[in-house]
Amino acid sequence: IREPALLTKCALIIGCAIIRPPRDGGIRYRGLTQEQVKILPVDYEIEYICRGSRIIVGPKVRKCLHNGTWTDMNQISRCCRLLVCPRSWMSLENGRVALLPPGQPVEGTVLHYNCHAGFLLEGFNISHCTKLGKWDSPKPFCFCEYKKLYIGALFPMSGGWPGGQACLPAAQMALDLVNNRTDILPDYELELIHYDSMCDPGEATKLLYDLLYTEPIKIVLMPGCSSVSTLVAEAARMWNLIVFSYGSSSPALSNRQRFPTFFRTHPSATLHNPTRVRLFQKWGWTKIATIQQTTEVFTSTLDDLEERVKEAGIEISVRQSFLTDPAVAVKNLKRQDARIIVGLFYETEARKVFCEVFKEKLYGKKYVWFLIGWYADNWFKIKDPAINCTVENMTEAVEGHVTTEIVMLNPETVRGASNLTSQEFLAQLMSRLGGKNPEETGGFQEAPLAYDAVWALALALNRTVAPLRAKGWALEDFNYNNKEITAEIYRALNTSSFEGVSGHVVFDAQGSRMAWTLIEQLQGGSYKKIGYYDSTKGNLSWYGNDKWIGLGPPADQTKVIEEFRYLSQKLFVSVSVFAGLGILLGIVCLSFNIYNSSVRYIQNSQPYLNNMTAVGCVLALAAVFPLGIDGLHIQRSQFPVVCQFRLWLLGLGFSLAYGSMFTKIWWVHTVFTKKDEKKEKRKHLEPWKLYATVAVLLAIDVLSLLIWQIMDPLHITVEKFTKEAPKEDLDVLIQPLLEHCSSEKMNTWLGKYPALTHSVHSLLSFPVCISVVYGYKGLLLLLGIFLAYETKSISTEKINDHRAVGMAIYNVAVLCMITAPVTMILSSQQDASFAFASLAIIFSVYITLVVLFVPKIRRLITRGEWQSEQQDTLKTGSSTNNNDEEKSRQLERENRELQKIIQEKEERVTELRNQLAQRQALRSRRRPSGEGKLSRNNCHNSRLPLLYK
Repeated sequence: IREPALLTKCALIIGCAIIRPPRDGGIRYRGLTQEQVKILPVDYEIEYICRGSRIIVGPKVRKCLHNGTWTDMNQISRCCRLLVCPRSWMSLENGRVALLPPGQPVEGTVLHYNCHAGFLLEGFNISHCTKLGKWDSPKPFCFCEYKKLYIGALFPMSGGWPGGQACLPAAQMALDLVNNRTDILPDYELELIHYDSMCDPGEATKLLYDLLYTEPIKIVLMPGCSSVSTLVAEAARMWNLIVFSYGSSSPALSNRQRFPTFFRTHPSATLHNPTRVRLFQKWGWTKIATIQQTTEVFTSTLDDLEERVKEAGIEISVRQSFLTDPAVAVKNLKRQDARIIVGLFYETEARKVFCEVFKEKLYGKKYVWFLIGWYADNWFKIKDPAINCTVENMTEAVEGHVTTEIVMLNPETVRGASNLTSQEFLAQLMSRLGGKNPEETGGFQEAPLAYDAVWALALALNRTVAPLRAKGWALEDFNYNNKEITAEIYRALNTSSFEGVSGHVVFDAQGSRMAWTLIEQLQGGSYKKIGYYDSTKGNLSWYGNDKWIGLGPPADQTKVIEEFRYLSQKLFVSVSVFAGLGILLGIVCLSFNIYNSSVRYIQNSQPYLNNMTAVGCVLALAAVFPLGIDGLHIQRSQFPVVCQFRLWLLGLGFSLAYGSMFTKIWWVHTVFTKKDEKKEKRKHLEPWKLYATVAVLLAIDVLSLLIWQIMDPLHITVEKFTKEAPKEDLDVLIQPLLEHCSSEKMNTWLGKYPALTHSVHSLLSFPVCISVVYGYKGLLLLLGIFLAYETKSISTEKINDHRAVGMAIYNVAVLCMITAPVTMILSSQQDASFAFASLAIIFSVYITLVVLFVPKIRRLITRGEWQSEQQDTLKTGSSTNNNDEEKSRQLERENRELQKIIQEKEERVTELRNQLAQRQALRSRRRPSGEGKLSRNNCHNSRLPLLYK
């Protein structure tokens, strides 16, 4: 009877009883009030909640089951404080980590560790998070059978030099081979961690930070281009890292003090310079020009080139640089006639340069460009939006240029350390590149250097294993504070020597690769090998297949042919004929004057002075002949002698001719413009005084010439004129030259007259015109003009031709004023200068001879006055001229005596008048006025006879 009731009761309690909440927590009942929470139905869920910042550890939600129990009762739910264990335990390199329960790593969390296939777990495979927020066991790690050594590399896949496109595959080839070798680092495996530096130092700085501050530790750094290598190598010393570059050529990187741990398989860019200098010498060039991109690598290379060419006696005539736009620099090269041009710039800038070269026509048979050889073979055919030249334009502009390139591929069939020949290496590289065109792949030429760089590093690390083991170290112990391991790696690299695919690999004291230089020339759009150069031995291996657009290598500058300007022979002969006739006329006049020296009319003209004038004229005319003699007639060594003849003949001729005329006119002016008493004393002419005056002038000339020629003798100077282009289309210029007579201190001797100091033919004008050879002659000439003007109206029988002398001086002065400025203007025109100067001499001499001697000859002929003074005296007893002169002197004496008497009488009359005036004043005070008048009249009459006594 009671059994149904029991069943009903059991049915009524189907569900789950309430359970206790966790400590510091509670239970959330969904959809039920507090009164209803007694027996919870099946499938009902409860949720644990915690107070404050605590969290549930364990099941957070439980569900009521049909059997009246709750789910997961075997797991305790607790409210725990929020202490999170380190998350670094939750990752495992080369392995997996299981987190139980999922979620935050807090107290009660368990980690299970497993390694990937091929790796072994070192440490505990399970770890618990404690209530203190720490794991109860160290973090394990998975290790391979081989220990890994990491290389941090920067490969420029783009930018100014995208060398990583081929160098990265080559380096990976080398790593694969090294890791498969059991005799090289048998316990280690090399792994490459690389980034794209874009050949940009700014980008490389960020990447270098990532390499250094992220695991794993890198044992070596491998940067690419020079600008990035400079940054990395300078910073690496702070982390005790070896820097090994495969594509850096900057000479600045050879500085061991600045870059103490730097090595490179790419030789320094300065290795090109000995080859360039050797080629300059081979082709006979002594003047070159340079254009560079403004970066450290090219600036350092150019500084080294400048020192080397200076030692070789070669001049850098033009040095241009640019930052981004080479237009102005190329124009300057064209303007300054640059022919042999060394260009230092990256490939992208090379296209800009040669686009401007095409525009400026700075190419062809007159020009040779020297470029860097590590550009891609078709660099000038690549379309570049930065230039506005076509491929045809670029191909035309670059034709014939020469490149110097470090030998980066072993030309011999030799199996080196990698057991590959250079050709086998290229074949494998092409396979790895997937059929890419090598000409369009950046860094293809440098790929052997990257390949050998990995091998050099692997061999050096292999040699450090034993020394490090002896010291209790291993390569895997390397960290950025371990200097001992870095020092062992440095010593191993410094002594490296092996055969690689790029040739023999060995480093100098600065860590730079030593190698041969390949010389190529662009012929018909493709590069041809024309030689090799070994700078260590100075050996040049030449194939002799170089080709030139012209007949051969162009000249390093426009060839200048020196051509002397000589005097026109027709002009010289014509002037010489006139000079010869003048000399003949001078001799006739001299002979006439000597023959008739006893004739009174000739005697009254001072014949000895006239003889000096004739001799001076002959000497001046004789100077015309040496004035016209130049290098066409005599040797250069004889030219100073001709200069001396010019100077002495003209100087002495002037002194004799002008000195004798000046003496005459000076004496006439002195006699007839002085006071009477001095004039009377000088009336009696003493000829020796005149001769002495001429002798003094002549002595001053001779003394001055002697001092001049002893202290500062004349020598040849050559004047250069503007170069002239010949009519033919030849690469030459004519350099006109003109020989001059000059001395070191020409201005001191001649005065500051450009026409006299710069032109050899101006020298012939100074004795006749302005006489500036000795300075004072100009003053004598001006003084002579003044004296001639002052004495133009004076007549004297002692010098009866002084008016003719004055006329001759006037003519000389006029010719001087005309000839001097014209000669100065025409100083560099030998024909015109010689014509003006020589004709000035000839006209001056002709006028002087005609004015002085022709009137005398005419008078003697027309009047028949050929008798001497003694014969004429015997016939007439006295000369009419002498009688007139005596009468004139007698009248002058009488006139002077009468003037003295008149002067004495006038003084006496003045005295008596003064006495009379005094007496009349005295008497007027004593007598009446009438008496006074009578007395005065009487007195006056009585004194009247005294006035004429």
